[in-house]
Amino acid sequence: MRLADSQTTDSPLAILVDDDADVRDSLEELLNSVGIDSISFSSAQEVLGSKLPDRPGCIVLDVRMPGTSGMDLQQLLVTKEILTPIVFLTGHGDIAMSVEAMKAGAVDFLTKPVRDQTFLDAVSTAIANDVARRAASAVAKKNSALYQTLTPREREVLRFVISGAMNKQIAFDLGISEITVKLHRSNMMKKMDARSVSNLFNVCQSLPPDILYQLKMASTAGKAVLQSGAEAHLTH
Repeated sequence: MRLADSQTTDSPLAILVDDDADVRDSLEELLNSVGIDSISFSSAQEVLGSKLPDRPGCIVLDVRMPGTSGMDLQQLLVTKEILTPIVFLTGHGDIAMSVEAMKAGAVDFLTKPVRDQTFLDAVSTAIANDVARRAASAVAKKNSALYQTLTPREREVLRFVISGAMNKQIAFDLGISEITVKLHRSNMMKKMDARSVSNLFNVCQSLPPDILYQLKMASTAGKAVLQSGAEAHLTH
């Protein structure tokens, strides 16, 4: 294994996994020529036994290696929740293998020999994907922390607001005064750092899947309650 000289946590890093030392050296030299740091491993076992740097980047992965194959390593990384994008680079690929790799989430599937620019383009795309994924994860983590500051009543109001309910409708269903709803709504908006309902909706869309699912289910239920309330009003 060769470690990158630079340890800047926000600079891109390519993780090379190939049992051919000449290939690793050649790819490292190419990546370094365009300012991309790299570390290299000779086997999947080395990768699995190492603590990978927490930096935006990608994994350049051979398919056929002694021991665990590149395709198997791809699956193992997913089970370990290592979501770094993968670019396959192999001399033994075929269409079926390419389709399998891409379905499993690979960014690209390249065959050796590959043009330098084609390789660099694939790595750049994978790194850009990882930067975007990390940014989205940071936003989700921040907004999840904001959501956790809400009181149970503020969460109820939030669910009704994103379902399109007006204050009067929320007050009726929760059995509280409209003034109290306005107070809870104001506090909720401030805590969620939302300037408008549309902004609040966007904030909620970036929440982790488990919270978002709860909100969507509650929002659907809220809409049903509002609809039944409106129908009851029309029949009287």
